[in-house]
Amino acid sequence: MAEDARAEEEQPRGVHNPRVVDLVSLDPTQDCVELLMRETRAWSSDPGQLAELEEKFNAYLGYVQGGYLGRDYPHYAGRRVRFRLECVEPPAGEVARMLAAMQGFAEREGIGFAVEVAS
Repeated sequence: MAEDARAEEEQPRGVHNPRVVDLVSLDPTQDCVELLMRETRAWSSDPGQLAELEEKFNAYLGYVQGGYLGRDYPHYAGRRVRFRLECVEPPAGEVARMLAAMQGFAEREGIGFAVEVAS
């Protein structure tokens, strides 16, 4: 078990790794559980970036809808959920359109979705 926890800690975090939830926390101002996605690269820096973002988003959906969030964090069970994408620059063009589609889908599933440009 300790080995599994250590392996989880060693996993790189970020949009490029869909196997890891970057951060789970409680946002008391919104009274919801927040699952953070971090994108530290500029939006046009990698041709596979949008596919990675989509894969990360789908992994987060599966984590929540499959009941894994409640299993891993029983004290958060039953709370509203929001995904927050933290990025280094404002999304534009194709990225902005994709994020709008993700936001709409998440909201139809009862999950909030926010994009924040880190300073």
